[in-house]
Amino acid sequence: MSVKGKTAIVTGSNSGIGLGIATEFAKAGMNVVLNSFTDRDEDHKLAEKMASEHGVDVRYVQADMSKADECRALIEKAGACDVLVNNAGIQHVAPIPEFPQEKWDAIIAINLSSAFHTTAAALPVMRKAGWGRVINIASAHGLTASPYKSAYVAAKHGVVGLTKVTALETAEEPITANAICPGYVLTPLVEAQIPDTMKEYDMSREDVIKNVMLKRQPSKEFATVEQLGGTALYLCSDAAAQVTGTTISVDGGWTAL
Repeated sequence: MSVKGKTAIVTGSNSGIGLGIATEFAKAGMNVVLNSFTDRDEDHKLAEKMASEHGVDVRYVQADMSKADECRALIEKAGACDVLVNNAGIQHVAPIPEFPQEKWDAIIAINLSSAFHTTAAALPVMRKAGWGRVINIASAHGLTASPYKSAYVAAKHGVVGLTKVTALETAEEPITANAICPGYVLTPLVEAQIPDTMKEYDMSREDVIKNVMLKRQPSKEFATVEQLGGTALYLCSDAAAQVTGTTISVDGGWTAL
């Protein structure tokens, strides 16, 4: 079955990993719904540009993934949902005793609860269509931990658990659910952190990347958004029809340690 003409909703997709996955989907002939919490002209122009470049239907739908009703309304506004990519996420770093309560609540809401709410709304749509793919963007931190990232690690472990339950509840249907677990990915946000980290450690760009940013990534290379998009496309293919309820690590060997 070709993915051409299928509709994919990608949350948190006006930049970074989400935009990379959405772009690979559009290249493959899929219609795409882009999303973030903003509602700027540039968001809608981004959708127009993607549609023009790849000859598919691309729309931008604003929805705040910290709000359950907006998560569910996103699926309704999209009108179709063959593929759901739960990608929206935020991060905060602090020791547990000093971790702000509002940051904990926001990270759990956006990184974990949003995936539950969008999935709950999308599954009936997929069942009606007779086919579906749920792809949750977890993290290496969905399988292992780092200090000072309690909310993020808890949320991403939760995403992996939610993925398994979704897979079991759809196991006898032509619907699959899987989690992609990236390590460090070279996004514009990560790229912007490099100069400051160079100054902080008084290191060259190469040394900062290898010895600081990718310290736990054995390949010493960033994953790319194109690689994550390719992994997501594989999960949409017939070859992955029996791949469900599992995690695919794109982390340069991080979780092999």
